[in-house]
Amino acid sequence: MAAPIPILVPQIPALARSMAPGQTLEPTPYCQEPEDRTPAQTEGPYFKPNSPQRDTLTGAGTRLVVSGYVFNLACQPIANALLDFWQADNNGNYDNVGYTFRGHQFTNAQGQYRLTTIVPGLYPGRTRHIHVKVQAPGRPVLTTQLYFPGEPRNNTDTIYDPRLLMTISSSGGQRQGAFDFVLNIAGGPTGGPTGTAQPTTWRPNVLYQVGQTVVYQNVTYRCALTHTSRVGWEPPRVPTLWTRVG
Repeated sequence: MAAPIPILVPQIPALARSMAPGQTLEPTPYCQEPEDRTPAQTEGPYFKPNSPQRDTLTGAGTRLVVSGYVFNLACQPIANALLDFWQADNNGNYDNVGYTFRGHQFTNAQGQYRLTTIVPGLYPGRTRHIHVKVQAPGRPVLTTQLYFPGEPRNNTDTIYDPRLLMTISSSGGQRQGAFDFVLNIAGGPTGGPTGTAQPTTWRPNVLYQVGQTVVYQNVTYRCALTHTSRVGWEPPRVPTLWTRVG
């Protein structure tokens, strides 16, 4: 008898440099020392699992595009890193019923992410900020927050950390944000971004980690939740565990 389909709540959260196409990513001096790893911060009361996979969060407000890279301690970009963003809307309210201004994405083969959203509104007790969880494939989750420079409440918010300030600019009626994450992960061999292993054929009784890719019936899937595969849990049958790529 086939195994029952799992009903799971994923523990996933599940991001700034310009680069010409084909350009090799060089180590940046801003992430060469261990103390420069991105600091963790409180999750807060409004995180929800199971956010949709998307890189655009739509709604009323001033458009904001945040981009950057996810690095390890050796300043190597991390491919397939998972980032889960959530924030308040233009009025300072969180959607705790649906998934407005909530979404997760993966870094590309160069370790780069790009989020299109709005500038979040203010609410009592906090300065302006965006929440995020970042996780390299098969590694612990970093929970932190991103902040805006020049905000008056930065001086009174006890959670605020200047190390988490984005670089912000304005152009054409929208704002551009830049931030690079440095995870507490040792560097691997040089020669390319970490986490870029080629997909393998899906098999039962294998421990799959978040971010790993497999091929099943000529279709590629990315693991969304660490699990041991079983007969009956083939990727197209369990979208909780696998996300189709492409």
